[in-house]
Parts: sequence; structure tokens; C-alpha cells
Amino acid sequence: MNPSDTIAAVATPAGAGGLAVLRLSGREALGVADRCLRSSRGRPPSAFTPRMAVFGEIHRDGVRVDDGVITVFRGPASYTGEDTVEVACHGGLLVTRRVLEALLAAGARPAEPGEFTCRAFLNGRMDLAQAEAVADLIHARTDRALVSARAQLAGALSGRIEDLRDALMSVLAHLEAHIDFPDEDITPDTTTVLASKLTQALGGIDALLRTARQGRFLRQGVRTALVGRPNAGKSSLLNRLLGHERAIVSPVAGTTRDTLEESAQVRGIPLVLVDTAGLRESDDLVEQEGVRRSRQAAAEADLILHVVDAADPGADPEAPIPGCEGKVLLRVANKCDLPEARVLPGTIPVSCRTGDGLDSLERAIEERLLSGDVVGGDDGVAIGVRHQQVLQRARQAVCRTLAGLEEGLTLELVAFELRVALNALGDVVGKTSVDDLLDSIFSQFCLGK
Repeated sequence: MNPSDTIAAVATPAGAGGLAVLRLSGREALGVADRCLRSSRGRPPSAFTPRMAVFGEIHRDGVRVDDGVITVFRGPASYTGEDTVEVACHGGLLVTRRVLEALLAAGARPAEPGEFTCRAFLNGRMDLAQAEAVADLIHARTDRALVSARAQLAGALSGRIEDLRDALMSVLAHLEAHIDFPDEDITPDTTTVLASKLTQALGGIDALLRTARQGRFLRQGVRTALVGRPNAGKSSLLNRLLGHERAIVSPVAGTTRDTLEESAQVRGIPLVLVDTAGLRESDDLVEQEGVRRSRQAAAEADLILHVVDAADPGADPEAPIPGCEGKVLLRVANKCDLPEARVLPGTIPVSCRTGDGLDSLERAIEERLLSGDVVGGDDGVAIGVRHQQVLQRARQAVCRTLAGLEEGLTLELVAFELRVALNALGDVVGKTSVDDLLDSIFSQFCLGK
């Protein structure tokens, strides 16, 4: 990405629609716009009142390509912090391509994925954590994910990181002062105070790290394997959780021979539901492969729903499920509406036929996955994988700093470890970020954002 270029891209999804929005940004954005855009009265965009929508025309080589609404944003009061022009034209595939070609022919180059948001970061319009939240906001699949993304975009995570950096910076300032004036020995009381501040900061880092699992669930979905013996009602439960008929349901045992994946949401939590073949011994080679895949799905899942038939006298809700070690496991007793259904301790009784008990199951899923708390705490923060890795690095450095103080290591070594922690925290918001990291992050964005 060359930040000195003027870039253009279609900011709306590909496909035919009522309208499409194209974005143009850079030092020469207004010059490029003046060469191919004008108002219906012939005025160039450089003469437009900023942030006022103006009906106009798009031209290329003197030929009108389309009509549309043109809006000029003068930097730094724009999304990117640069002069920016947005064009809303008709949303056909061909006409949108022709409008983009007109912008490129006038002097812009095609934007790379995430380049507009990257420029917003580089120009100080947002920090790195907020920039990442833009992608989370776009890809949010549930209300909980949306709340979390909006909180991060509003600076909730950035604020907590800055508080941690301020606390560690205060400790580092004390250490640096004693290094600069070696005749002034650091007293035991001072060491105790500094250690207390570091311990408090460590608690703040740990609090953020505890939101990592919730963050992963919200961004990637909770892989949920429905396992159990044949004809227990796994496919019926899948259909109930989806809210529509997706899997084939039959009274014939062994209908499901392969895994079937579908996405759903339960109480604002995105689930990737995996219906599996019934677990039983079989001489059928196809069914054996289905059972193998069922066990693999359980091993890869975050949540396992063990479905048993409450009307089956031989049903064992305590039967071991291979691969469930360390996973969230809920045992579900289906067919509780039947007269012969038994009460099975340790299970959640449901009827996939009538829908009875589904609310209790959904509540149990929410409580087990999120411990009944609002995602990320009161401020909605739920960190991502990159944040987790960086914070773990910061945590290790703070622990080494604490150990160094307690062991009486030279202050230079202690201060070095503290700087490592500060740099790691800076990586969360982009205060020490390098080009490779930025390329990795923004390459995952969509075009036009």
C-alpha cells in the first residue's frame, strides 16, 4: 500500500442492486473527481460544499457513463482523514464497473483490501484495535457480536489498554529514575509499591484474556456437534435449532450417514451446528465411515450436545463420548413428550416434535458458554486471537518484571522486561506496529473498506 496514491474502489457488495457506492480517497482525490464528475449544473466536485449530497454526472472521455449522487468530504474530517469523494450510482454490474473505470482513467488506482481503513489508522482517525473492529462489525452475525464490535470500535478495548500502559509507564518511570541516579538505592517500601502496581496491571491483563474464548465464539462461531445413538433425534434437534427443515428426519435408524453443517444463533451466540451419524457398531463400511466422522466432529467441537432417546429403555445418558474431554458437554433427552419417556437425571428434557424444553436447552447453552455474563463484561469487550497472543506476551513480561524485583535483579534488566510488556500492549492499538503486521491485518478486509 502506497499512502501517497489516490485510490478508488466499489464499497458495496458485488451484484445487481438499486445502487452502488464508490469511494475515492487521497491527496489528489478532488483533482481526479474534477476530471470525471460534475454536478447537474456543471460544477466540479472541488467547488461542492463538504458533506452535502449533490446530484451529478459521471463522465469518461466526454461520454456520460451514469448519473448519481456525489458527496465530498474534506480531510481531515473524513473516514480516511484525506480528501474523499463518494459516488452513489445505479447498482448494475456493468454500470458500476464503468463508473469505477472512469475514476481510474481520471488518475486513481484500484484500492487494495482494507486500504481505506488502513489509511484511517495511519492518519490517526482510529487506532489499530478500532480498525480491526470495523471488520468485526461488517462480519457480525449476531446481536452479541454486533454489540462487542461496536464497543471495540467506540474505544472500549483501547481505553483499557491505555490504562494498563499508563500503569506500567508509571512503574518504568520510577525504575528509570533510580537507574539515572544510582546513589539513591531503591528502598524495600518502594519495591513493594511498584510490585503492587504491577500485580494490579497483571490483573487487568488477565481480565482481558478471560474474554478471549467469548471473542473467538462471537467471531468464528461455536462448533457444536450433535452426537448420540441412531434415531435419538439429532437431526430433529438440528432442524429445531435452525428454525427450518434442513436435515432429513426418518424413523429409520441410521438415516444420517455423513456430517451436515449449518449456522444458527442461540440467544445471540453464533453456532456452527454439525449433525452426525449415529454412534454404534456396524459391519456396513459406509456407516463405519460415518461413525468415524462423528467422532472426529466431536473431537473438533467446542460444544457437544449428546442426544439420547428418553423413550428408549436402553438409553444411557452417561455413555462416554469419545473426544469430549475438555469440551462443554450438555446431555439432551429427546422425545420427552412420549408416554414411555423416562426422567433421565443430568439431562435436559426436550421434545423436538412439540418444541417443549427448547428454551431450557438454549438457556443452558448460553450459561455454559458465556457463564451467564454479558460478553466481555460491562463494556462489551471480547478480544480477538491477535489481541490474545499479544496480551499473553505482555503478561509474561510483567511476570518476569515482578520476579526480577523480588529477586533483586539489576534495575536495568527489570526495566528491560517492563519495556517488552509496554511494547506488547502498544501492539494491540498499533503504537509499535510494523508494516508486515498492518499488511496481514488489512489484507483480510473487503474491498472498498
